[in-house]
Amino acid sequence: MQYHPKPIFIERIKKLLDNEEDVQKFFELAKTKPKKSFRANTLKISPEELKERLIKKSWKISQSIKNHPEIFTIESQLKPGEIGKTKEHILGYYYIQEITSMMPIIALDLKPTDNFLDLCAAPGSKTSQAVALMKNQGIIIANDVSISRVSILSSNLERINATNCIITKHEGIQLCERLKKFPNLTFNKILVDAPCSGEGNIRTSPRTYLEWSENLLKRLGRKQKKIASKALDLLEDGGEMIYSTCTYAPEENEEVIQYLLENHKIKIEEIALPIKSRPGLSEWKNKKFSDELKKAHRIYHHDNDLEGFFLCKIKKIKKT
Repeated sequence: MQYHPKPIFIERIKKLLDNEEDVQKFFELAKTKPKKSFRANTLKISPEELKERLIKKSWKISQSIKNHPEIFTIESQLKPGEIGKTKEHILGYYYIQEITSMMPIIALDLKPTDNFLDLCAAPGSKTSQAVALMKNQGIIIANDVSISRVSILSSNLERINATNCIITKHEGIQLCERLKKFPNLTFNKILVDAPCSGEGNIRTSPRTYLEWSENLLKRLGRKQKKIASKALDLLEDGGEMIYSTCTYAPEENEEVIQYLLENHKIKIEEIALPIKSRPGLSEWKNKKFSDELKKAHRIYHHDNDLEGFFLCKIKKIKKT
């Protein structure tokens, strides 16, 4: 079954992009599937050894992300399901993950000494990436809302040999309110990879076109503001939080960050990403945003031949 964008969605994309040629590239690439990508699990294997193993299977793979040899793209055509059936995958030597999905953890720059909260963690792609960067040290609380999602999260973390994770099952706002009751419990790093409308995933999930509506964006935006705001309450002074989504909608991105700027003592941090991105918007539908929003990153699928994403790095300012 083919799915097509609604006229109102097309008009919104036209307002977001630079010109007609830009828009045409966006929708043309949206009809194609992105290449598969994965990360070497450096807790168990080096990128070099993993590469040797997979080349022996006649895989054609590349490492195109600067300063991140653990990230691979599959250049050859694999059999259906082959990427998830190898001995190396079953043993947890690599984790299948879209490259843009790796950007929030790269931007957060986690260290082995960090206390890290991953508020919307399932299925565990970003959590597992964090475990590797933290070298299985520090503390990670990985949370999600449903038992089925938590089961997948737990299974994935077990497979990669994670030992520094505490898994919780709560609605994100509820968990933050519970943790806030413990005044000595704070985090110096937080990720809010918020549930969203998924506009950035239309290449792999074209059904998004069918389910999409502006009312959905507004409803999700209200929830995202609450989740991100509650998470900031747990961030220690000087701590850093990434807010990210896999959507292009300003209602779920810039409007959320603008709300946080107006209600919390924070600033937006400059970050350099190893893939192409565009700055956050300064206005949308007659709504003006702070110039700080230009430090946010919009990742469009046709700029990198990947999936779409949004992320923003927030630093909590020390109280005076």
